[in-house]
Amino acid sequence: MPAKSISTQADGKTFEQLRQECLQKKKLFEDPDFPACDSSLYYSQSVPINFEWKRPGQLCENPEFIVGGADRTDICQGELGDCWLLAAIASLTLHKETLARVVPNDQGFDRSYAGIFHFQFWQHNRWLDVVVDDRLPAVRNRLVLLHSASNNEFWSALLEKAYAKLNGSYESLKGGSTLEAMEDFTGGVGETYETKSAPTDLFNIMKKAYDRGSMMGCSIDSEAQTASGLVKGHAYSITGLEEVNYRGKKVKLIRIRNPWGQVEWNGAWSDESREWNVIDSSEKKRILQNSMDDGEFWMEFEDFKANYDKIEICNLTPDSLMDDTKRKWEVNMFEGNWIRGSTAGGCRNFIDTFWTNPQFKLTLLHADDNNDKCSVVIALMQKNRRALRKEGLDLQTIGFLKTRPSLSLLPQAPADEDHLGKDFFRYNGSKARSKTYINVREISERFTLPPGKYLLVPTTFQPHDEADFLIRIFSEKAMLFISYDTDRSGKMSSYELRIALKAAGMHLNTKLLQLLGLRFADENYDIDFDDYLTCIVRLENMFRVFQALDKSKTGQVNMNILQV
Repeated sequence: MPAKSISTQADGKTFEQLRQECLQKKKLFEDPDFPACDSSLYYSQSVPINFEWKRPGQLCENPEFIVGGADRTDICQGELGDCWLLAAIASLTLHKETLARVVPNDQGFDRSYAGIFHFQFWQHNRWLDVVVDDRLPAVRNRLVLLHSASNNEFWSALLEKAYAKLNGSYESLKGGSTLEAMEDFTGGVGETYETKSAPTDLFNIMKKAYDRGSMMGCSIDSEAQTASGLVKGHAYSITGLEEVNYRGKKVKLIRIRNPWGQVEWNGAWSDESREWNVIDSSEKKRILQNSMDDGEFWMEFEDFKANYDKIEICNLTPDSLMDDTKRKWEVNMFEGNWIRGSTAGGCRNFIDTFWTNPQFKLTLLHADDNNDKCSVVIALMQKNRRALRKEGLDLQTIGFLKTRPSLSLLPQAPADEDHLGKDFFRYNGSKARSKTYINVREISERFTLPPGKYLLVPTTFQPHDEADFLIRIFSEKAMLFISYDTDRSGKMSSYELRIALKAAGMHLNTKLLQLLGLRFADENYDIDFDDYLTCIVRLENMFRVFQALDKSKTGQVNMNILQV
């Protein structure tokens, strides 16, 4: 049974409630949360084109939500630089059950039409239901952003609008990773391969992923267009893999789609290449089907590896693509944050603050079946970074491209310590870690570890970089899991406040320590002695009040201990 989705409307009303209200009032829906205005399009500049917001009925005579089934030819890129999203949507159309979740079929332009549509996306362990009105940006009565090849089909344009609303604006969708959108469509687990350093059996890995229903994309890192028709700095979707008999040997082929809906590979095995004339006619017909200049093309796999740089795979389960074993996975999810002056300690290069990062203790109790080790997949995701772009946080200190998450797994220290200090990390190395620090929304790594106790430490690369995060931990066997969201401040350095207060006999939880750090630390994350004494006095007064309250068992206290 799929998880229930949560309405994102500010008034809490569901899609069906809003639609019924509009039908009763005989009025088309106008979304107050994402109005048809310039700020929904751009946040950093004035709108460069004179857009008009038009409903489908104003753009064509007989609009339809989906014409003849949603497929990858319904996705044609417009003026927005969101090819990464379009590549993910093209992959989505290959998986009908997943598509039906993201694009519910209880809507259209029939009698129930009220100018309102809805789509569902996975965000941080929750499925969200996002409603939009059907006013779309157009120029001279033509859609200028994502659109279908059929001028009376609108599901893909409305899906792009819902995703823009989820992330704050259309401009927020400029630039990104195909894997990001694929995860938002599925709640799946991402893996990335560099073609130049990939395993020798990369084709088999990708074929297994395709057969298991995984979504896949690929990209070329550098800019410009090659003479062979490929576009550099551009995201593509992977839509098929085949092996054919060619001149007495097996040739591996891969099918790629350009979200532009045009501009194709013109080398070997392209649509009109002579290689197709050599293979069996029935096999040619099966593979090529109705081939046309629609942005989709075949390549030999070796040419693919030579021309493309990165492959992104979103698996619907954490099962490894390196073997045929299918497991039942246990999932644990934890949320936390890096807060400047408290828990944003940076990587191990900064040993004086590294220990202040959030720490999660986990125990791997049992080895996998038929194995003496434990399979663990750990995924660390930054939250809401794209939506925060309009607040100027993208390329700033804590911006999406500047914040670089990673994680370390270390052997466990004494069980009686809640938060491990600097000396532990100075003298204990990592047992496993992510391969690199990188500016993407999520990194994931697959580990095979002996049973035992471990400490998981998610970090940003630089200290003081702030962000919220989500950790997903997949294991074949259940864990015992304890989390410590450790924090903040001190004299000193605000990061040392926990130690100072503990030495004074005060044991505070993470939330209160965070508040203390924010209240008393200066711009350099230091707390001077006078402020430290003030903090101590106020805490002692607070403790006395609560002790008296506990004795009386009556009354209620309403105060702000940290107020100036």
